[in-house]
Formats: sequence, structure tokens, C-alpha cells
Amino acid sequence: MGRKAYLVLENGKVFEGEYFAAEGEVTAEVVFTTGMTGYLETLTDRSYYGQIAVQTFPLIGNYGVISSDFESDVIGPCAYIVKDWCQAPSNFRSEGRLDTFLKDRGIIGVKGIDTRTLTKTIRERGVMNGTITDDPAKADFKKMKAYRVTDAITNMSTREILHVGSDDAKYTIALMDYGRKRNIERELTRRNAKVIVCPHNTTAEQIKTLGVNGIMLSNGPGDPSENKQLIENLKDMMNLGIPMFGICLGHQLLALANGFRTEKMKYGHRGANQPVKNLHTSRVYISSQNHGYAVVAKSIDSSRAREYFTNVNDGTNEGIEYLDAPAFSVQFHPEACGGPTDTNLLFDRFFSLMEEK
Repeated sequence: MGRKAYLVLENGKVFEGEYFAAEGEVTAEVVFTTGMTGYLETLTDRSYYGQIAVQTFPLIGNYGVISSDFESDVIGPCAYIVKDWCQAPSNFRSEGRLDTFLKDRGIIGVKGIDTRTLTKTIRERGVMNGTITDDPAKADFKKMKAYRVTDAITNMSTREILHVGSDDAKYTIALMDYGRKRNIERELTRRNAKVIVCPHNTTAEQIKTLGVNGIMLSNGPGDPSENKQLIENLKDMMNLGIPMFGICLGHQLLALANGFRTEKMKYGHRGANQPVKNLHTSRVYISSQNHGYAVVAKSIDSSRAREYFTNVNDGTNEGIEYLDAPAFSVQFHPEACGGPTDTNLLFDRFFSLMEEK
């Protein structure tokens, strides 16, 4: 038996479990993800910065730890909650156990919590902050309710320019790093592109000197509207006339740069089974998603842009095409790792835009 651990939500609800990785106390935003696989990609997704990630799938860790599946070199969430973890992983690629992996990196892990009830609580009440502690009586509700995810992109972006891929590649793409997933780089390089990974605060003038064929806006964490300078930078980038493709946070920031609005969702979309509809063809795709904010569809100026995709479940915006620039963006993850590859074709569309230029 492990040492007792408790998750205390800001509404006063308490969930009992046990520590299974690093032990300690942490306060953060509590979110759930419905993915049945891809827990390593979830843990190394920097979009979870400042959050406690809850897995709805009951058994986690059954194929161990596989470093080649990581989406970054850091752990995104500050704590991890599961129903059960597998103590004897079985996979020929496994390099170790989940508990050791988390403990070595100082990430708090809690098992044995009723994740089904916890998820239903969040769905009914909405996303809440919470504290993991060994004594629920010590929970500071004032601190808990005041918690906000801040400086997320600054903490998750690269601080220097990185070069990925061959110098002989046909295309050169600037990848704005707001908390990127590695699979975005993989999708670009396998299509004969060299990727220049740029810090989040790279300006349009700096992009211009790189002589790139396209600009990719990555996923990332936090409230998009708080990034005022990045939004101003994107306004200038739009005027360069270089093809642009935004994913997740990149989609939101591009929308804000064009004067549209974003809003916080009740509990967000996190999982690999979100249906999205292409509004031009009416075709529905299954997508991988991880976001707690969305572009307000009614705020999109129809004289300058049009909705591209919408979420079949709740009608929220899932994509925008711009009419006055060679640019488009989507809320979901077409690089889909882990998850479905239905929308991978969007990368081909991006390359077609660059080819036209």
C-alpha cells in the first residue's frame, strides 16, 4: 500500500487515493483526457503546462516508457492521476516503468482515485482548480481558487533557434514554438522540408530574414488572449504573404491577430475521438484534441475569413480559412500522435500553398 494522497477540488469535493510516483503537494487546474492510448504523448505534451492531468481510461502504463514516443523532452502536466497503473509493463520497446519515470522527474502521481466520478464532476461543474495533498485539512481554498496558468508559452517555448531536417530539402519552414509537439516536425520533414524552430517571440522581420517558404504555428498551453505581443507579431506575419498553417493554440492566436475572439470552455476537448466536420464537403473526421479555449465562431469576420471545421458534438469552431492571406488553421491535431490520422491531409494542403507561391 502506498501513502495516502487526496485530490481536493475548489468546490470542496475530496477524492482519496495513493501516491505512486513523486510525493508532495501541488495546486493546479484539473483536466481530464479520454485517450485510451498515448499516455506517453500526453505526459510529454507541453500544452498541459500548469495542469493536473486525469486519465479516464482505467489502466495506464501497460506498455511502459518508450522515449522515442515522447512529444518533447519535458513533462507537461505538473501532476498525473490514474485509476490504476501497470506495475509489470509488457512491450518489446519498453525502457522502464511509469512510476519510476515520473518519480525521476519529480512529477506527482496519484492512483486509486475514482476517475469516473471525478470526470463526471468536472463535466457537470466545469474545469476547476484542485490541490493534491496528504492531508485534505491542509488545502488552502483561497490559494486554490486564485490559481491561474500564467507565462505558459514563455516557459514552454525554445529559447534559441533550432534546425531540424536536411539543408537540401525543397522547402524551408519556420515553426513558431508555443509548446510544439515533435510530431509536427516529423510531418513537415517527411514531406521534404527543413524546419527552423523559432522562439515564441520571434518577430515578422526576423522571419523575413530566414527566407522561409512557410510559417507553421504550433500548439501550446495557456490562455491565448494574454499573449498580446505574440498576437501583434502575428499581425505583421500575416502581411508577409507567406503561407501559414496554425494548429491548436496557433489557431487561436492567429484568430486573435485578425480581431476575432476566444473564450474558455466548460471542460475543453482532450482525447483522440473528437468528431469534426469540414463545412465545405460535410465530411466528418475523427480528431485528436487538447485544448481548453476555443475561437468564438460568431466573432469571425465573414468578409475576411470563413469557418473551415466545426465540432460535431458541441458546435464549437474547429478551423478557419483566411480570404485575404494564404493562411488557414485548425483547432485539432492533424499530426495526431497519439490518435487518428484522418486529418493528416491538411499538411499536404499547406505544402500545396507553398508550391503555389
